[in-house]
Amino acid sequence: MRKKDPEVFQTVSDGLKKLYKTKLLPLEEQYKFHEFHSPALEDADFDNKPMVLLVGQYSTGKTSFIRYLLEQDFPGMRIGPEPTTDSFIAVMHGDTEGVIPGNALVVDPKKPFRKLNSFGNAFLNRFVCAQLPNPVLESISVIDTPGILSGEKQRISRGYDFAAVLEWFAERVDRIILLFDAHKLDISDEFSEVIKALKNHEDKIRVVLNKADQIETQQLMRVYGALMWSLGKIVNTPEVIRVYIGSFWSHPLLIPDNRKLFEAEEQDLFKDIQSLPRNAALRKLNDLIKRARLAKVHAYIISSLKKEMPSVFGKEGKKKELINSLGEIYSRIEREHQISPGDFPNLKKMQEQLNAHDLNKFQPLKMKLLDTVDGMLAHDIASLMVLVRQEETNRPQPVVKGGAFDGTLNGPFGHGYGEGAGEGIDEAEWVVTRDKPMYDEIFYTLSPVNGKVTGANAKKEMVKSKLPNTVLGKIWKLADIDKDGMLDDEEFALANHLIKVKLEGHELPADLPGHLIPPSKRKIPAE
Repeated sequence: MRKKDPEVFQTVSDGLKKLYKTKLLPLEEQYKFHEFHSPALEDADFDNKPMVLLVGQYSTGKTSFIRYLLEQDFPGMRIGPEPTTDSFIAVMHGDTEGVIPGNALVVDPKKPFRKLNSFGNAFLNRFVCAQLPNPVLESISVIDTPGILSGEKQRISRGYDFAAVLEWFAERVDRIILLFDAHKLDISDEFSEVIKALKNHEDKIRVVLNKADQIETQQLMRVYGALMWSLGKIVNTPEVIRVYIGSFWSHPLLIPDNRKLFEAEEQDLFKDIQSLPRNAALRKLNDLIKRARLAKVHAYIISSLKKEMPSVFGKEGKKKELINSLGEIYSRIEREHQISPGDFPNLKKMQEQLNAHDLNKFQPLKMKLLDTVDGMLAHDIASLMVLVRQEETNRPQPVVKGGAFDGTLNGPFGHGYGEGAGEGIDEAEWVVTRDKPMYDEIFYTLSPVNGKVTGANAKKEMVKSKLPNTVLGKIWKLADIDKDGMLDDEEFALANHLIKVKLEGHELPADLPGHLIPPSKRKIPAE
């Protein structure tokens, strides 16, 4: 039998929709996947903009963080030291400012929230969409969540399954940001539960240690260490989660000692958020693969239970026995089908859910459905990967613009402006002139011929910096402006200036900036 050719798709989004509907959805429906794990995906799930989910205890600055990114208030926004945000707020782009209530949101086919209907009215009354015309929201949407309460006394029943709602969002968003407050770092039981509910999405999690300007440097180091230790116990990954330290609001820094650190961390976080539109298609592809693997395991579990059930007598007793021995069934499926233990659903949760189901109504194993999904994973996904790369190269990169993202792009408040290789950018005098007398003394000890030192002689001096050859080679290329393989006194001084820049911990520029070119060589056209 000839192997079927992989499907041909026009766009990644269309490809994902078609693969899901024709190949994965039939398997999910056959084995009641949606009743156990996650509702069916809709077109809006594949078409929507990247979403960022903010999670944290109350008063850690979640809403202020959104306000800081947008540089604009959004409808329904409330900020205060007490638990103020008691709703899930989807902050999205709209032509006019306004709030759409949860019940209206879940019937809008253009929004990716229709399946939240299943969490009931108690949740929908606490879910709104704030729409506003803001440039940042043209490329991403942000989900603000209710502050997680600390301590048992304050833990009021919310009337809906808070962890399950967060899990639903975690599956569909591109980035999950956990916010912690640097001067009250207690991780409550509810917060621990919430972080555990984000299991299998650790790759999307980033952590922000907010309000870090309110404590001294030594204290900050201790808080950072304590945070990493606490997270290590809750988040089960071998990798260390990336933590960004800063003060994400537009107020003056209380303790400005760590200003440089906060600026560098903010830039890194902004770059991470700005990469989301570029990686959105890849993220959706990755999530579909995760879902397909879980759906396969689920099909094996359900069909195994069906196989073991008696057709006439002793159904209830057998059901209890099977649910109790579910761990052994997992192990058997793992061995028979070579499935990684990490692909299996949570055992305790699965046992609870099975109690509510009639195991006799489950379907036996249909290999054709599983083969279709295997074929999708082996062939169709590979052709979609090629399309992802093509879309990335052909399309201008959609970058998150506006709001706080524009504040530090250019001008004197850009990150690192006037530092390292940028030092002296605004000065009329060549910045190297300051230290040139010192460099000249060394230059004349290297036996210059016709005012130039050879590469070999310059090398003897340059290696004293102990910088690796790869770095010194780059410095040589930048300093040898006329490319004659030798250095005159100005070029030699420039080389030493660049060595100093590197030794002070700054990066070297890819090309020599105009203000570093020696005045006598500024007429030489750059190659």
